[in-house]
Amino acid sequence: MSEISKCPKCGSEYVYFDGSLYVCPDCAYEFNEEDAAAAESADIPKDSNGAELLDGDSVTVIKDLKVKGSSMVIKRGTKVKSIRLTDNPEEVDCKIDGSSIVLKTCFLKK
Repeated sequence: MSEISKCPKCGSEYVYFDGSLYVCPDCAYEFNEEDAAAAESADIPKDSNGAELLDGDSVTVIKDLKVKGSSMVIKRGTKVKSIRLTDNPEEVDCKIDGSSIVLKTCFLKK
């Protein structure tokens, strides 16, 4: 068995194994190894094809996107250079035509 170092819910280090599940005494959250691995992989931003995104990557828009609060439309196939990751793994920050825009990763491909 692999050693689980922290609780995926609260981040406590005092997790122990109780027969079939790991238990966190601080928040009383019970989880197994698959839940812990899924929680760790959920924090990694991925594009529409499942490729991992990093700061500075270049991506392509896969769908025409209307920009809220503007008449601007980002066309399919638009190349976006040097993206910046945000705290939310489902969003990236970028500049298109001089405007700073936040795009959802599900509309991007590497």
